[in-house]
Amino acid sequence: MSPTGIHGLSPTERMAIVAVGSNLGDSKAAVLNAFDAVESLFDRPCLKSSLWETTPVDCPPNSPQFINAIVVLEVPESETPEAMLAKLQRIESDAGRRRGGITNEARSLDLDLIAFAEEIRNGPALVLPHPRAHLRRFVLAPLVELLPGFRAPGWPDTAANLLAKLPSQDKALRLD
Repeated sequence: MSPTGIHGLSPTERMAIVAVGSNLGDSKAAVLNAFDAVESLFDRPCLKSSLWETTPVDCPPNSPQFINAIVVLEVPESETPEAMLAKLQRIESDAGRRRGGITNEARSLDLDLIAFAEEIRNGPALVLPHPRAHLRRFVLAPLVELLPGFRAPGWPDTAANLLAKLPSQDKALRLD
């Protein structure tokens, strides 16, 4: 990661990374609307990746392709990862996301808190950094577009190096 982070902020201080995905309905519109909703949380500019069409991973058979992206934002000193997660879940709900059915079923919007500063959590509601993000092409490809040198606490390597080491069976095609 660059030594200055985003907007001059140190990357180890107050940066949050959110993975955005959709594979139900108008997925492109859902992801673009989620960009605006996430950015409005703190009234600060965000870095937004391109949209990526990706292979469903660990989803039911015949699941539609996903549209995925990454948002990187600065969070205020007063914000906690738990409060941010609640805000992300509210955005999902407002976009029509319903939880509780089949694991990894198609969804109108999925917002995952991948990392929050240098915070580490291992609770029932929140694990940080996200426990599988470093193994997922649909997270790493858009993340590398923005922050190739990013390395979350506990990750064995940078995002770019982790992406390069992934098996190639999962597709991630940059759309724009």
